[in-house]
Amino acid sequence: MTTSLTSAAPPPVETKPTAATPPRRPRSRTSRYAIWFVGPFVVLFVGMYVAPILFALYKSLFRIQRDALGLGGTQEIFDPLFNYAYALGDEKFISSIGRVLLFGVVQVPVMLVLALGIALLIDSASARAKGFFRLSSFAPYAVPTVVSALMWSFLYSPTNGPMGQVLGWFGIEVNFLSQDLALWAVANVVTWGWTGYNMIIIYAALQGVPGEVLEAAKLDGASPWRTAWSIKIPLVRPAILLTTIFSIIGSAQLYNEPFVLKQSTGAIDASYTPIMAAQASLQSANYPYAAAQSVLLAVGVAVLSVLFFRLTSRRSS
Repeated sequence: MTTSLTSAAPPPVETKPTAATPPRRPRSRTSRYAIWFVGPFVVLFVGMYVAPILFALYKSLFRIQRDALGLGGTQEIFDPLFNYAYALGDEKFISSIGRVLLFGVVQVPVMLVLALGIALLIDSASARAKGFFRLSSFAPYAVPTVVSALMWSFLYSPTNGPMGQVLGWFGIEVNFLSQDLALWAVANVVTWGWTGYNMIIIYAALQGVPGEVLEAAKLDGASPWRTAWSIKIPLVRPAILLTTIFSIIGSAQLYNEPFVLKQSTGAIDASYTPIMAAQASLQSANYPYAAAQSVLLAVGVAVLSVLFFRLTSRRSS
């Protein structure tokens, strides 16, 4: 008589959830909660950002055709490439793009170097009255751009402006709003207003630099300049890249400062920047052409931002 060496498998033991392993909520409830939180943002994002872009793309595919009898009537005809070809051949629009490119190549590095320098000075161990200098550097950003442009238009005035009068005492006559200096007068206004904004971003990144790293550099005998160049600047590189991308986008959107200064000089016309050129097209009721100009500007800014990001990523790697 033989006995079986195998026995039946024991029944599964039901384990109760513990505090370390909380029970999982049904996926449907989690998704429902996520929709309630994300839904309002998605609606606003689509309505205020995606929908206008799609409408501009759609509108740019038409062209305005005037009434052959000259009675003032117009109609929109589907012609996908007409406005883009016309914009690329428009001398005023191309000149505005080249002007903004020159503006960005010169103004953006100057502004960011100033912002980085001020942030490093305020962050230095020997700095005094840090709160005062932070506030005074950031204060110009708090002034609306239109107000700051009006203020600088008075300062630039060759007849009543104090800058011209002070230079006149030394026999120097300079018209800051002349054809040769108007672009740099605008750049000065932008630099004055936005340096503090970029400085705050970089300074906030400097507060995240580990203190033990700075202490180790000090024990190794590194000077403050060497510490800033070899430790602080590399560690705040993401903040510098962020401010650079923001500045590139802001340069492409240059509008308020030249528009206000245009009232004080004939060197700035209605198509001085791409945004002003698109605004001039809107005022002439050529909405499809204005949409095409806006689309070209947006594509150009996106390409420049991606190229800059790729270039800096390769150098870091």
